Amino acid sequence: MSHRNLICAVLLASMLLTSCSGGKQEQKTDAPQEYPMLTVKPQDKSLSVKYTAVLEGRQDVEVRPEVSGRITQVCVEEGAKVTKGQILFIIDQVPFRAALKKAQAAVATAQASLANSKLTLEGKKELFKEKVISDYELQMAQNSYNSAQAALQQAQAELREAENNLSYTVVKSPVDGVAGMTSVRVGTLVNSTMSEPLITVSDNSEMLAYFTMTEKQALELSSRYGSLEQAIRSFPAIQLELKDGDIYPYDGNIDVISGMVDKATGTVSMRAKFPNTAGRLLSGSSANIILSYDRPSSLVIPQGATYEIQDKIFTYKVVDGKAVSTPIEVFKINDGKEYIVTSGLAEGDVIVSEGAGLLKAGTKVTPAKDRKDNKQTKEDKK
Repeated sequence: MSHRNLICAVLLASMLLTSCSGGKQEQKTDAPQEYPMLTVKPQDKSLSVKYTAVLEGRQDVEVRPEVSGRITQVCVEEGAKVTKGQILFIIDQVPFRAALKKAQAAVATAQASLANSKLTLEGKKELFKEKVISDYELQMAQNSYNSAQAALQQAQAELREAENNLSYTVVKSPVDGVAGMTSVRVGTLVNSTMSEPLITVSDNSEMLAYFTMTEKQALELSSRYGSLEQAIRSFPAIQLELKDGDIYPYDGNIDVISGMVDKATGTVSMRAKFPNTAGRLLSGSSANIILSYDRPSSLVIPQGATYEIQDKIFTYKVVDGKAVSTPIEVFKINDGKEYIVTSGLAEGDVIVSEGAGLLKAGTKVTPAKDRKDNKQTKEDKK
């Protein structure tokens, strides 16, 4: 064989080897790739969302003095339960008792003066009938009587004020609740204009939890139930997660949804009520409101079976052994692990349940071996 023929034979063999290698590579590329798969079927799903909330007692009442004086008795212990009308403090009563006696004396004097004016007026009327006195003298007697009546009314008003002031020296709790902390001690000088209250009584028998949700979430509630008012009446019981991670044993309910959106934050304010008969919840503390959404007979898929493009969610549906990119719509609330599909998939559809972000549309796929999802898929197919 000539040198030239030898070169041609080598080139031909090289081309044949390259061709065979390329064919094998192409054959390898066309082979189906293994992926875990899932057959979509309805199931009952319950989702929950947490919102940070601030707790307040049903009412926190600041107890303030209505008269001035020095505290002579402190009748309440800090943190103790108190009842409506229970005595909390007593302010020095000596000057107010003296004022009351003075007012009582003034009333007695005014009553006597009125009685004298009445006798004088009656006598003047008789003399006037007999034409002994003039109309002027009768009118003067009448005016004196009217003045005596007014003086009595003024004295009686001052008596009532003195009685009230004396009663105000006994400071009572306006509500049932728990007494807060106080810096007031025996001898403390107090008055009605002081900046700090004597004490605060908190009615914590029922706790109010204040929280917010976005305008979009509020609109979804309104759309779901027909209106915000209907949402309040129809929304299921809610739970409270305490700061230590415990779930409060008593359920609450939403009783107020604000009809306005906060322009600064774009949120809607809401309020929920929880019973607090055991006194475990404290006014001013924080917790998490847990709202649950029950979705019966829903199509649920793992979030790993989806990918997003420009805020749109897609999954790969397996059709004739190929991965077909399929747009879907999902329920806005999710648990971070699964989506509830509202459109785009139907019962019985088979999807790639993991690794959707690594797939390309049109890729041939086959169920991965020894995977739970795929066993389920095969059983569903049977």
